[in-house]
Amino acid sequence: MIDIHSHILPGVDDGAQTVADAIAMAREAVKEGIATIIATPHYKNGKYDNEKQSIMAAVTRFNETIKQHKIPLTVLPGQEIRIHGDLQESFEKGEVLPIAGDSQYLLIEFPFDHVPRYADRLLFDLQLKGLVPVIAHPERNAEIIENPDRLYELVKKGVLTQLTAASVSGHFGKNIKKFSLQLIEANLAHFIASDAHNTTSRPFRLREAYDVIDHEFGINAVYFFQENAELLLNGQAVYREEPERIKRKKFLGLF
Repeated sequence: MIDIHSHILPGVDDGAQTVADAIAMAREAVKEGIATIIATPHYKNGKYDNEKQSIMAAVTRFNETIKQHKIPLTVLPGQEIRIHGDLQESFEKGEVLPIAGDSQYLLIEFPFDHVPRYADRLLFDLQLKGLVPVIAHPERNAEIIENPDRLYELVKKGVLTQLTAASVSGHFGKNIKKFSLQLIEANLAHFIASDAHNTTSRPFRLREAYDVIDHEFGINAVYFFQENAELLLNGQAVYREEPERIKRKKFLGLF
């Protein structure tokens, strides 16, 4: 399996704090069946900066470490980019790192309580540059939960989304799980990733999430998400189905 969102790099953000923590996460990833993992430290989220060059160097060091420990895992560079008004300028300065280092895909995080008003224009402008925004964990954004049409409009305009495995498997609560499954059903989700921070409170849970998806939607849905991760890794166009609005009558009362 491929995991496109993790905080496995040691000592750079709120993920693995030490090299020992990161090695434990690497071993756990292999147990999950993950062969390739994208390290996506927080970028410009108000606490962590983690610009491109520092991440590239950290990934090189960590790959050498896991090789010494004979852990069969490949770590690739990326960022979890907090959306901000100067994002295009940051990209042009070479501070922004696409998923896997050299793809056209950018993993972009919204604040948890809202979607900035400038998001539509900024995401559109990024697409004009040939980039593909991938919104991280929209199922946990308060404005999208309240108004899922907000996400529908973005996906309709070419934006992709990534759900967190723990959301799908119910570890963020039954309502987040229900909403995650509704997003999948409405073709408003394109990737499943761990967003793993450690081996205890925020582990990988990818296999668990895929089991839920298999049970709810069948094995073809599992293949859809797994193949999309592979296509992204290769810098290819991913599979998309025509998005649908989440029916309001189904949605009301969930939260």
